[in-house]
Amino acid sequence: MCQKRSTTRVKVNGKIVRVDACLKDLIPFIDRIYHTYELLACCCGHGRYPMTIVGKVRSSGAVKEILSGTDIPRTRNFYKTDSDGYYYIPEVVSQDPKS
Repeated sequence: MCQKRSTTRVKVNGKIVRVDACLKDLIPFIDRIYHTYELLACCCGHGRYPMTIVGKVRSSGAVKEILSGTDIPRTRNFYKTDSDGYYYIPEVVSQDPKS
């Protein structure tokens, strides 16, 4: 788990993007081996929420949170912020038994 607002740059889908520092090895690895999805966003959860990786299914264009398999009914603005400024996806958090 990394500190809130601690990011680093990695290459995803051929572009340099910012991700949480603790995901710097995982996200490029997933991008290289898991071709079913185009990766769109990610967050480690910072110990408060579950880790999330959002991707668009290449064959259908559907947007999903990859780790939980949850459908996301938006094409952007996947994350909301809580009162302390932490990012989360409401559809995933409502399914998480730890919430």
